[in-house]
Amino acid sequence: MKLLPSLFLLPGLLGAAIWPDTIGSYHRTAVTPVSLQDRPIWDEYGLKESESARYENGADAFTVTGYRLQDTTGAMAAYQWQRLPKAVPSSLAPLASAAPESALIVHGNYLLSFQGRKPEAADLANLYENLRNVDETVLPPLAGYLPTQDLVANSERYITGPSALQKFAPAIPPSVAGFHFGAEAQMGIFHTAKGEMPMAIFNYPTHQIAMQKAGEFGKVPGAMVKRSGPLVAVVLSPPDPDAAERLLARVRFEANVTRDEYVPTRRDNIGNLVINAFELIGILLAFSVVSGFALGGFRALRRRGRGGEEADALLTLHIDQYPPKP
Repeated sequence: MKLLPSLFLLPGLLGAAIWPDTIGSYHRTAVTPVSLQDRPIWDEYGLKESESARYENGADAFTVTGYRLQDTTGAMAAYQWQRLPKAVPSSLAPLASAAPESALIVHGNYLLSFQGRKPEAADLANLYENLRNVDETVLPPLAGYLPTQDLVANSERYITGPSALQKFAPAIPPSVAGFHFGAEAQMGIFHTAKGEMPMAIFNYPTHQIAMQKAGEFGKVPGAMVKRSGPLVAVVLSPPDPDAAERLLARVRFEANVTRDEYVPTRRDNIGNLVINAFELIGILLAFSVVSGFALGGFRALRRRGRGGEEADALLTLHIDQYPPKP
């Protein structure tokens, strides 16, 4: 039995922290907070809220769990961490994987885990419309610099702080990584003929910082280091130094320059500005002439109606008749 769209008619899945009472023939039996392991790593990834609900229909049951992270980077990092080792890519989303009777999906800054049932595309579309506080910023490009040849499936890990570094690459000291510079790292494990070999690629704000950090990484025992632009690739104690050298050679920084240009409009044309100024002058002149004639005509009509001068008329000296006639 597939999940019905009513699963996703949630008033902001995690924002309201409310799951529906029923999903088709399934009834909600429990809503519980998620028991988190390695909480410092979740904090580094920016976890805001999490909730799990269980639905049952006789002996059949499934569980849905949602995590709202601070941004898309945190959701991607949590996805790489929580993805099952034998999960396969899924077409449910750009970042999605599936295993028998389970699915892990990223939508913006949300990580959604389904256990016991897998949703369909139509169900997810309905869910996305009801999620609140969705961050859809572009994912960091650092993940794209990790070579794909000989990469162990689902071995990628995104590192944003000391806790994740200690978990996934404990041989690298946090002081050398330099997270206070805003550094982030993408790591993965690669197959070699002599064994598996992890490599981490650190990204720094400037080329100068990367150059400095490359020298510090080079002092770590057993480290092989390569700098490419603001990237520093590190392989520690490789079982095959030649394979490590070939792997490092595939890390190449490519700068993507985006130029934001202002598109001129008609208001930026000086010719249009001059024409508009003359049009305004013409309108003001026409208004002045019309209003002058209107005021003069109105006063003439009032004078004729009263048979003489108006009460507020100007005093007339009649100097052309001086001296006055007797």
